[in-house]
Amino acid sequence: MMKLALVQLAVGAHKAVNLCNARAKVLEAAQAGAQMVVLPECFNSPYGTKYFGSYAETIDSAQLGESTRALQEMAQTGKVYVVGGSIPEREPATGRLFNTCTVWSPEGTLVAQHRKLHLFDIDIPGRITFRESDVLSPGTSLTSFTTPWGEFGVGICYDMRFPELAMVAARRGCVGMVYPGAFNTTTGPLHWELLLRARAVDNQMFVAACSPARDVEAEYHAWGHSTVVDPSARVIATTDESPGIVYADIDPQLVDEVRRSIPVTTQRRFDVYPDVAANKCT
Repeated sequence: MMKLALVQLAVGAHKAVNLCNARAKVLEAAQAGAQMVVLPECFNSPYGTKYFGSYAETIDSAQLGESTRALQEMAQTGKVYVVGGSIPEREPATGRLFNTCTVWSPEGTLVAQHRKLHLFDIDIPGRITFRESDVLSPGTSLTSFTTPWGEFGVGICYDMRFPELAMVAARRGCVGMVYPGAFNTTTGPLHWELLLRARAVDNQMFVAACSPARDVEAEYHAWGHSTVVDPSARVIATTDESPGIVYADIDPQLVDEVRRSIPVTTQRRFDVYPDVAANKCT
């Protein structure tokens, strides 16, 4: 059994304050017994294309930046796995920007790095228009990391709309998917919980999504409602839009139990349709 914590963080314009608040909440969760702590998408900066460049950092385990150094210290001090939400990343060789999640072990080792694969480009007339691709480049690989409780896949926000990530992760043995995300007040009430439960029931795995808290004074209004769903698609922990920490117990044996009871994993017809996990990818 593993205790998971999702930190629904209030994020503002000052990076140093965001990092300080994140540290306090990670250590609070660790003190409460959490063994893995998740931060939200863009936890070190406001969410918006005009902010990504000025808040961006390089990610290099040999030469840590301000945010990655803070994440490493949180993990080491709290003795927990830290799924570091995401930060804007600048690639030194090209200058390209990515929306990137780093994962840290309790020893402070960088164990995974996921660049958001699917960029948030939408246009809902009269409601919201957003184009991450105006500034960001997409990642090119799938990501998972190993813990004493099993393997976990990682996606970022809009990635959860694409079922293939979770499908591949599940078929490669992952017991859960973790999505730092920042749905808004248009897409959130429509699809946030629906997508989390869909990813969970389709793949019979735990699914967790961690949002920033809502700031009505900000330009982008996050939905909040950080949530954990079990392998039977039951919501086992959630919250509203306010700052806080969501806790849930993750039992890997429940994944095995659900997959044995309704054995869709072994009943798939790959003679009729393709197995997406069989394709070559990293």
